[in-house]
Amino acid sequence: MRRVWGTGTSRPCRLAIWSYSRVFRIQGAVLPAIDFLPAGLQTHDGWWHKGLVKSLTEHLWFEVPDRRGFVNITGTVEGLVRKSGVKEGLCLVNAMHITASVFINDAEEGLLHDYEVWLEKLAPHAPPSQYQHNRTGEDNADAHLKRQIMGREVVVAITNGKLDFGPWEQIFYGEFDGRRRKRVLVKIIGE
Repeated sequence: MRRVWGTGTSRPCRLAIWSYSRVFRIQGAVLPAIDFLPAGLQTHDGWWHKGLVKSLTEHLWFEVPDRRGFVNITGTVEGLVRKSGVKEGLCLVNAMHITASVFINDAEEGLLHDYEVWLEKLAPHAPPSQYQHNRTGEDNADAHLKRQIMGREVVVAITNGKLDFGPWEQIFYGEFDGRRRKRVLVKIIGE
């Protein structure tokens, strides 16, 4: 995919994204000036295909009762993909807090237990005094490190209206400093 960007100051204009088979236009966006592709250009199949980009933004809220935990959110995200009506596109799922994570792996209880044990070895909670961050009065430095290891977000392709997973893949919310309300952003975009 090639984005066609111009230079200059931001002004209201249309966004054109050129791929081998699609041209999408977003009307009224405030973006840098764009040099539009000449009308005579064609894709590999000889035609421009035009469609509007669909998008859906939702926030999922979690309050894990323990300090740490994992929640399988695959079914919820699949439901949002159906709600969006997007048949071909991308789905971003990201934790909107610095002590939580979103990741993809197998939904097997033994593996989730192994994550818990492994992460605690890499960044143990106790003693809290071992971390410089905790000298600010907090006790969650280990949670920041665990989040860094497990990652902030995942992006999954949407193909034929479904999340395009490999075998056994599931989306999880990982909590490393729970007992308070946190959110996850789900952004779906495509056609």
